[in-house]
Amino acid sequence: MQPEWWHWAVAGIALILAELAIPAFVLIWFGLGALLVAVMLALHADIGLTAQLAVWLVASVAMVALWFRVFKPGQRKTRIGSADAEVIGETGLLTRAVAPFEKGAVRFQKPLLGTDVWPCIADESIEAGQRVKVLAVEGSFLKITKV
Repeated sequence: MQPEWWHWAVAGIALILAELAIPAFVLIWFGLGALLVAVMLALHADIGLTAQLAVWLVASVAMVALWFRVFKPGQRKTRIGSADAEVIGETGLLTRAVAPFEKGAVRFQKPLLGTDVWPCIADESIEAGQRVKVLAVEGSFLKITKV
């Protein structure tokens, strides 16, 4: 049995609607690929099943790759240490006092690596409410000093 254009259209709409239930932002591209095959079949009805499947697969994978490569190039992991060069030198406000061998918490005006509050350590005692500067990243802690 050869699928007709409306089979692809229904499958494409179903995949796009499935994106509402499974919000991974991947199914929508496979749905759009199916709609592309539906349009292609509406214009040229003599395309074989293998060619239909190939066009759907290539178009869908190309749209997923385009989305993740072109439109979302700045996605970074939120794990500390993955981009410590971006964190060093930032200043923040100490929200929980810190002392040697005791951890505190520092809040930044803008989120750094996905969050605006980070646990911190210091070589000296610093009271809450002080402005601090990031010296280094040690594991999942920020090493800070007074500004």
